[in-house]
Amino acid sequence: MDEDRSRTSPPSAATGPTSPIPTSAPSSTNELRRARLGRSLGPIVATSVVSSLLASLATVAIFAGPLSGLTSAPSPATGATSTPGAVSSVVPVSADANPVVAVAAKVRSAVVTISSTTGNQIGLFGVPTGGIGSGFIIDSNGLILTNAHVVEGATQLTVTLEDGRELEARVVASDSALDLAVVKVAATGLPTVEIGSSANLQVGQLVVAIGSPLGAFTDSVTSGILSATGRTITVVDAVSRQRKTIDHLLQTDAAINEGNSGGPLLDASGRVIGINTAEAASATGIGFAIPIDEAAAIIASVSA
Repeated sequence: MDEDRSRTSPPSAATGPTSPIPTSAPSSTNELRRARLGRSLGPIVATSVVSSLLASLATVAIFAGPLSGLTSAPSPATGATSTPGAVSSVVPVSADANPVVAVAAKVRSAVVTISSTTGNQIGLFGVPTGGIGSGFIIDSNGLILTNAHVVEGATQLTVTLEDGRELEARVVASDSALDLAVVKVAATGLPTVEIGSSANLQVGQLVVAIGSPLGAFTDSVTSGILSATGRTITVVDAVSRQRKTIDHLLQTDAAINEGNSGGPLLDASGRVIGINTAEAASATGIGFAIPIDEAAAIIASVSA
């Protein structure tokens, strides 16, 4: 959910060295731009890494400790080209046969990319830093839910809609303890998500994540299962290096990468059940989302 990448680490109860956050020195002016993309566990860090692909720094959350310390409660598809006379071999996929297709079709237009510029500067020439994360529209009049670490410290925010429009945004509510924030753009008639509930989720059920991994692959869709509920992790912000413990999280094996922070985790009906926030840097198939019920208070505060 990013703007952001954090990597997470299990609680301090477990012992073991933490994995360093990969970094590399930027080689050009363009490489000084930092993308806030999500969070990861490396053991787990708020997703912030240098991406040579993007020539920028990416943020996400990262685990700060060994995975054994986890606690638990009871692209856009590339358009095909054709030549005259050629016969297409593409077979349309039925949404009825594939629920992930139906979820993507229902929700993608309401998922946005959030770019931030901060007051921090890099290098002798004082190039401003920035980040990229995800978010989703909860009100047609421009309210967007995301992670607090995606917009934290931003002096300027830009929201890119699925149709390509870029709109200036401002933070209207933020809860750093829950790592949630709401931003607003000056637009009406926007597509919105359907808010579900995280109260009666079942381990093993299908889940779908949508967001902008690496800040470049916007509207990316991944799927998997709900691996566990009630997880507690310690996140390390890749920029500030500050640690924070977050609990009651949903664990999923749906791919969550830098840039996914703030994007929605959805059930098979396309209802939002969580907000993607962290990934395991030292493992595959371990991602975390904030249960959507945790966002009820902040949503109510801006909807009143």
